[in-house]
Amino acid sequence: MPLRSRFFPVLLLTLAGLLLAPFARAAQADAEVARPVARAAMANLADAAAEVDLASFEAFDLDWLDSTRHRAVPVRLYWPVRASSDAKLPLVVFSHGIGGSRRGYSYLGAYWASQGYASLHLQHVGSDRELWFGNPLSLLGRLQGAAQDREAIDRVKDLRFALDQLLAGERGARIDNRRIVAAGHSYGANTTMLAAGARVTRSGQLVDLQDPRIAAAVLISAPPFYGQADTAAILQTLRVPSLHITATEDVIRIPGYYSGSNDRVAVFDAVGSTRKVLAMFDGGSHSMFTDRAGSGGAALNPQVKSATRQLALAFFRSVFDGSDVALHDWPRRFAPIVSRFVNQPAAGL
Repeated sequence: MPLRSRFFPVLLLTLAGLLLAPFARAAQADAEVARPVARAAMANLADAAAEVDLASFEAFDLDWLDSTRHRAVPVRLYWPVRASSDAKLPLVVFSHGIGGSRRGYSYLGAYWASQGYASLHLQHVGSDRELWFGNPLSLLGRLQGAAQDREAIDRVKDLRFALDQLLAGERGARIDNRRIVAAGHSYGANTTMLAAGARVTRSGQLVDLQDPRIAAAVLISAPPFYGQADTAAILQTLRVPSLHITATEDVIRIPGYYSGSNDRVAVFDAVGSTRKVLAMFDGGSHSMFTDRAGSGGAALNPQVKSATRQLALAFFRSVFDGSDVALHDWPRRFAPIVSRFVNQPAAGL
């Protein structure tokens, strides 16, 4: 079928600057060998020094193998260390954009863990950083291959498998099954939407990949489902509380796959969430939500990162703890960099 007719996006040639240090895929079935991650290996933590207590969390890399699909699922787990041993921890499961890895979005994982939230960052081996390696002339083909239906579905299965693994492992008893959030950026936002309840039809068959354990969703720079005219029909079944984050210059510029910030707003409008929040920053770029330090402007970038992680935490506390103080205060605190803020069903700006 023509590529344009597929509902999953080819995204983020602009993420080429995300090239990370090489890693080994030492996938081991049923062997949970957690390798501690040095703080120095996590990008942008220096920028977060005022907000992240580096002694308040640990980070581990784990290499899992889904034997039913013969597919490696590497993850990085940010784990709070100061909660009491019998305390149940909320969990965020994070999906990267195309060409990313488990090492990305550390400014989110580290901060959330410092605030008492476990954060599990997936690596999707069919659409990860390996795409950037090889013959440059075939890069576009590799990116297009990573956007095929099979990989898009496998990404959601990665999320489900990783959640299964964590809950069945030695730390599983510490996770609060009622407070599990799916989150993602760009292609990862599409993955999150499908895991949280979005449904599409392929060859006359309904594709339903919802994981009922997901209690809320964070969608950063969510692209549209390309080639699908009825966004509402796809997203009306996504009913868990959702947080949508974008920027006025959050633009994907790929031939045939142009997508502006208006698409992010259309996704927000279409989701069937009973509770949803939209935050749009003024200016920026599509890739400033990654660990890249300069994208979107050297001055704006760290401000957006700080605002993004604090907004997500305020949203979590509103959804799970019933405390709306931080969420209502957020647009005032970050007013100089916020273009639009909507809080439904509460009144927005």
